[in-house]
Amino acid sequence: MRALIQRVSKASVAVDGQTIGKIGTGLLILVCAMTGDTEENARKLAAKIARLRIFADETGKMNRALADVKGQALVVSQFTLAADTSRGNRPGFSAAAAPDTGNHLYQVFIDEMRVQGITTETGEFGADMQVLLVNDGPVTIWLEA
Repeated sequence: MRALIQRVSKASVAVDGQTIGKIGTGLLILVCAMTGDTEENARKLAAKIARLRIFADETGKMNRALADVKGQALVVSQFTLAADTSRGNRPGFSAAAAPDTGNHLYQVFIDEMRVQGITTETGEFGADMQVLLVNDGPVTIWLEA
């Protein structure tokens, strides 16, 4: 699985003009299941993100994890993270998992974030979503599992 995480002071996601997920301090997590990914990949990636120390401690050093700062997660499915731009100017997405598998692994990822003790809001798998965020730092990190 792939994820692009952004440390945020706030973020929200809307579908058809209606906000369906909203957080304050925490992480906006754009996540993509890839062909061949398993539930283990989803759980491993979620656990890694939950423990990732990218929030400032009292000295300003990135030394605290999401739970340490009582942060929240907003998880949004993002199949375009599978984009292959190696041929031409039009990206291909054949490396993304099939929709049924992608949705299942997205749900496993969300469940694992919650198991890790993280308050988690979500987008809507497969929907046309509008995501708003205030990137804190900015801190943006690419992860794979």
